[in-house]
Amino acid sequence: MPTADPRFHDFVLLQAQNAGLFLGQLPNPATGEKSVNLRAAKSVIDSLEMLESKTAGNLTETEAKLLRTALDNLRPLYEKVTDTQHEA
Repeated sequence: MPTADPRFHDFVLLQAQNAGLFLGQLPNPATGEKSVNLRAAKSVIDSLEMLESKTAGNLTETEAKLLRTALDNLRPLYEKVTDTQHEA
């Protein structure tokens, strides 16, 4: 049975927050401005997907749910921002 690691929770939340920043959902802490960087957002999402794949069966139920929820929230947001960028 896997044991919980509090660093995992913090890491996933930090990465999700970074993706939100890159998708223009959060203001840049340094500038206060919102901007979009699709390449950076895609990199974060890809990294979380890789983490999900590589840790399958090694996470607690709570950790797996956190990672799945982060990806379930980020993927459609990425698609929405991508579509908006292509329309502009």
